[in-house]
Amino acid sequence: MKINQDKCVACGNCTYVCPMGAIYIDPVVKRATVNLHECVECYACFNGLSQEHLNPTLIRTVRRIFQMLRLRFEPEPDVCPTAAFEPEELTWPRVVRRAFSDPRVPHESTGVEGRGTEEVKTNDISGRVKVGEVGFTIEFGRPGVGVWMREIQEMCWELAKAGVSFEKKNPITSLMSDVATGTLREDILNEKVMSAIAEVKVPVERTEEIILLVREVEKRLDTVVALGVGTRCDADGEERVVAPILERLGYKLERAKTNTGLGRITNAAPETVKLEVLSR
Repeated sequence: MKINQDKCVACGNCTYVCPMGAIYIDPVVKRATVNLHECVECYACFNGLSQEHLNPTLIRTVRRIFQMLRLRFEPEPDVCPTAAFEPEELTWPRVVRRAFSDPRVPHESTGVEGRGTEEVKTNDISGRVKVGEVGFTIEFGRPGVGVWMREIQEMCWELAKAGVSFEKKNPITSLMSDVATGTLREDILNEKVMSAIAEVKVPVERTEEIILLVREVEKRLDTVVALGVGTRCDADGEERVVAPILERLGYKLERAKTNTGLGRITNAAPETVKLEVLSR
């Protein structure tokens, strides 16, 4: 994202809109400036502010006059008064930032908007996680924090060493140069995104092992990691295998998703009933 310095009047409205804190008023040039190193190209500034096309010179003059009179002239807080934002054409690899950060943009590898994955919550339709298996969603980053692709790679390396199965229909998997080792493409490692999700699955008896692995690697990452655990319910719609493991590890369980009959049938009843347990 670029801010046209000839149009900007340094009103500061955009600094509050940026979820990454990447926009600031440069005290030297007295203009709003985008820290491109931290910007994740989410377009929250461009889409979140109304764009008025007032004359920049007029606005600056009025503000200076008001300043001399010890008065304040500020535009409405949800407005960029001079339409100073000018989105740039993103090229590879920077386009990766927007694909994972702008919820309105479909991800090329999956066609799904936002972070590009439907996750295991659609398991009743996709059938990714079968009986006797556990699906994990490892979510990296949050607004205000974000995550570097090199941090995601560190987690994926350790997961690959543990012999997990990476979900094929997942954007992070599609960006791997070597799925067997969990290695991401080298040219994207220095890209930062708002958040991203890696998906893996293992036999149910390895549930505790993977949770402890994620816990350990998380300590080395300078971001937020949220772990989702998804598995199937039994014929009575209950889950009695994974839940005790999570409770023993100190997690408070929430029955996050139980989807039935929402789409085409891929599994014989009653195995279509699915439980997703989230832990943070």
